[in-house]
Amino acid sequence: MTAPAHDDAHATARDAAFWIETLLRQHPELLTELAPSRRSPSTPGPRRGGSGARASGGTAPLRLHVSDTIRDITDGVVELDEAVHDRLRLPRPRRAQVPQRLTRVAGLLDHAGGDPVLVTHIRDEARRMARRCSRALGEAEPVVRVEGRCPWCDSVSLRAFPARRSVLCVNPACHCGDELCDCRTDPAYRHAWPEEEWTR
Repeated sequence: MTAPAHDDAHATARDAAFWIETLLRQHPELLTELAPSRRSPSTPGPRRGGSGARASGGTAPLRLHVSDTIRDITDGVVELDEAVHDRLRLPRPRRAQVPQRLTRVAGLLDHAGGDPVLVTHIRDEARRMARRCSRALGEAEPVVRVEGRCPWCDSVSLRAFPARRSVLCVNPACHCGDELCDCRTDPAYRHAWPEEEWTR
């Protein structure tokens, strides 16, 4: 777990809830994408002893990148669920499917809010897994160009992400004035302004 970013625990918990909700929405789509269509009755299957790589039951060929993503998400959610319970000194969580585990973690966000390191870890892991899901599904998050210049780097690089209700500076060289902000140490992190700061 890394040190907390510049934003307070409440804002981080809200972001974590957003990414968990995104992951809950994406996961069933990922399972469907694993074998997206059934072979029509007129389409011949592989001959006995043939090399056709198909799922059982006459489904389409398995998509290995989706299968790898499902395995990564499953392992990541199990580890996150167990880490949250351990950090909060709760009993070891019961075995459950990915959606149930995610819902359980979301339900502990208020309890975790008193631990900035933990809530930051939850957000970062949920965001990582949701983004991997998006890549596997071929989804692109809607982005809107924002007029004006970034307060930190003065470039015309502000973009609004309506789904997460945030404005980000997409300039890779941009670093804010907060020495604890992740934008100074993590190349993948971009400084963001939540909705309540848009007017300023």
